Amino acid sequence: MAVALTMASMKLAILRHSMKGQQGSTMVSAGVLGALLAGGTIVLAFLDGDWLAATYTVWMLGWIIGPVFSGGGDETLRPEFFSLLGLPPQRMAAGLLVAAFVGMAPAVSLLALAGLLVAGVREGVAGALVAVPAMVLQLAVFVLLSKVTVALLGLALGSRIGAIGAGLVNGVILAFLGQIWVFMVAFGQGGRIPEFVRYLPSGWGLLAVQGQYLALAAMAVLIVLLLAAWGALLTRRTGRSRPSTRGRRPMRASGPHGAVVAKELRSWTRDLVRNHQLAFAFTYGVAFAAVPLMVGIPQMVPLAGPIFIVMAAAMTANAYGTDGTAHWLTLMTPGASDVRGRQLAWLAAVGPIGLVLAVVCTAAVNGPWALVMAATFALLGGAMGLVPLVSVAGLIPGIDPKNRGGNPLRTTEDDGSATGMAYLVLLLVALTAAPAVLVAVFHGWWGVPVGLLTGVLCWWGFGLLADRRLTAQGPELLHLMRTGRRPDSGKASETFKLPDNMSKTQRTIVMVCASLGAIPLAPQGIVAMVFLANGRLEQSWFLATHMPPGLRWPVAFAFVLLGLGMYGTALWLWLRAKKKAAAVKQPVAG
Repeated sequence: MAVALTMASMKLAILRHSMKGQQGSTMVSAGVLGALLAGGTIVLAFLDGDWLAATYTVWMLGWIIGPVFSGGGDETLRPEFFSLLGLPPQRMAAGLLVAAFVGMAPAVSLLALAGLLVAGVREGVAGALVAVPAMVLQLAVFVLLSKVTVALLGLALGSRIGAIGAGLVNGVILAFLGQIWVFMVAFGQGGRIPEFVRYLPSGWGLLAVQGQYLALAAMAVLIVLLLAAWGALLTRRTGRSRPSTRGRRPMRASGPHGAVVAKELRSWTRDLVRNHQLAFAFTYGVAFAAVPLMVGIPQMVPLAGPIFIVMAAAMTANAYGTDGTAHWLTLMTPGASDVRGRQLAWLAAVGPIGLVLAVVCTAAVNGPWALVMAATFALLGGAMGLVPLVSVAGLIPGIDPKNRGGNPLRTTEDDGSATGMAYLVLLLVALTAAPAVLVAVFHGWWGVPVGLLTGVLCWWGFGLLADRRLTAQGPELLHLMRTGRRPDSGKASETFKLPDNMSKTQRTIVMVCASLGAIPLAPQGIVAMVFLANGRLEQSWFLATHMPPGLRWPVAFAFVLLGLGMYGTALWLWLRAKKKAAAVKQPVAG
């Protein structure tokens, strides 16, 4: 018990000292957003049916999948810190579990689990009394599922087959979450949630407050089993040895340009993190496009190739930061064209898969060939140009591959900025296909040469900008990779963070608009329009389909405008704050 309390105190002290400046503001904004989502969850406890159980399933999936895309989750206290103390695995796991309850995410989740208390009060005095231990046990289940999942994924990333398999599983699950509306329509017709949701581990707390007290015992048993599994996995993590590099063939290339291509291609085949990223992007593209088939919508299937290309670009957005200080090899090689070599290697790794997906999936449903091929060519060129440009212009210092710890998912200490860069690249790459898509929509096959032209221009123009910046600021970028601090300011890189001159209210507005803008834009707007066009009315969760005939299309358009307005508001506030900050930094003339 003393070890657990000590670890919790250490975690609390670290967080207390972190609640300053930019990081503190980001944590507060994330907490406000989480509190809003938790409040919405509590409201569902007042409704009949299984809506609360379904929502807790989403929270559980968030705990399981979220850490995969945030550098392996919260690692304020790492097992490696205590590996020399000789603690038994179960004792270390118990201590780290107690420390895991300290933080913003557990606090927000506990607030959301207050819905169990509301549901218990509705059941009577016994339900209210059972609700409190049910909340604690349910949160422990969420946290341990997250820890065990990350540990298993880290173990899987120790081999190429495991890394690819983990990418396939993660891609499917995240695609399902992104298309959750399909499952709500397919399984929730008539406003009903499928009954099996109540019997998932996320619904055991609700079963307990509703009188099935064996669910409490089931959660306790599951916690013990997960704790034992986590302890065993921690032992594997802290005792992991580095893979042998003996027996590898030497890399041969003609000239500095060919050396970069050969080096990058070898990295794509041997770096387990890249194997995981490529497998994830592939599975996400296929699953995201195929899920709507469950409700009879085949129109998204041809988009599997373009979605894969965009996701692959987002996953590799911080290419230079991930490579770490290996950049010094390029600096010491006269005439090396690092950017052009990386572009060709990226095309060789991603291009064939994207083209095959586009052709096969379009042929499978006899989709719009001109539109798909135009978008595919444009996106390939756009990604080839934007990935190195964004990576050089907004480099986020990463952990050298040779120094990666027992959690291979953690490639940088600045996960917030890395996530922001991924979203930025995803948006920018998607925009590069807009001209070709518009031409294809109105003029058919003319969109294909426009897509080719757009792709070539993006590859050449953005690549040229990236090459010039890399040549002009190579030593500064190497310094940033090594130290995490810019030579001119001495401050850590904050490329994609919110400006310091933004008020807490503005930060909250930006966080809410950027995080929730997709809800009115995509499902309530664009998807609702698809249902209206196909005559599918009174579909659950889509407000426009329940409106009178004269209001259906106006409501759908209003949701699209609301979503665009939310994104526009977030972007406008961010740009205005950046402009004011830049004006303050400029010296006064005279």
